[in-house]
Amino acid sequence: MSKQENPCMKRKQTLFRLLAKALGEKASKNDREADNIAHIRIFIFLTYLITNCFIIAGVVRHWNDVSTTSNQKILQQ
Repeated sequence: MSKQENPCMKRKQTLFRLLAKALGEKASKNDREADNIAHIRIFIFLTYLITNCFIIAGVVRHWNDVSTTSNQKILQQ
């Protein structure tokens, strides 16, 4: 009896392989070591992505941020 793979698991493996190849060449001849290095590269990429999203969110949030206290002082004069 042959071992059948879960289609969802197969899709995750394929996605991981494509993502690992997109991050750079295979770092080792040993598959397990290369997978661990790919996980580290993915982690580093995700931290960069999340950091950039927070930076962009802060810029967008304060895009036309005008202090109300300075406007009130100008109106009172």
